[in-house]
Amino acid sequence: MTPTTLGEAALAGILAGYAIAIPVGAIAALLITLGAQHGARTAAGGALGAATVDGVYATVAVIAGAAVAPLIALIEEPLRWISVAVLVVLAIMIALPGLRRARTPATPPPGEADARLGSGARTTTGTRRTTAVRLFLTVGGLTLVNPVTVVYFAALVGSSTLAAGASWGARAVFVLAAFAASLSWQLLLTTAGALVGRALTGPIGARVTALAGGGIILVLALRAALGA
Repeated sequence: MTPTTLGEAALAGILAGYAIAIPVGAIAALLITLGAQHGARTAAGGALGAATVDGVYATVAVIAGAAVAPLIALIEEPLRWISVAVLVVLAIMIALPGLRRARTPATPPPGEADARLGSGARTTTGTRRTTAVRLFLTVGGLTLVNPVTVVYFAALVGSSTLAAGASWGARAVFVLAAFAASLSWQLLLTTAGALVGRALTGPIGARVTALAGGGIILVLALRAALGA
């Protein structure tokens, strides 16, 4: 079989990254909610966490190939329940601010309102401040316990998306392209969430965002529990 060229590996990686990132799921709902609550810059930590795990799984896939899938299948069931538990906890944490009584927000200094989209600052009630590093670890951890990602990449590589004789350079390009594609989509989600959050300023908007985000993630947790 002819080894995969660098261009072919890059295209395969881009397609793989978008294919695993674009489908609407718990990670997408979480990133949009985090963008709305904390702003694009802070929520970008979560986007980077998800994309980093996608990149790690892509690396495992191109090194181990189809051999990874049977191993993951052995622990897929416990991983699914871990994922369900994490989703339920996250849903509660996100929705709790929306259930608390609103307090009068402090008046922001001049110019601060215009900087919210980038800085992630929020003056609305109940939304806990967080950091990009914390969101990186939280979203990355949730992506890590999602067995679908690694099984997908293992199946993709095993089905000759990369030729059996592909060079290590081609494999590295595949991984980097998959990571870049995933990151671009995750950042798009956090930015979209930040724009929604900017439109829904004030205690009512913050409450709606928290309850909607928590509710969506709770529904996704239920779907995962039912194996849907």
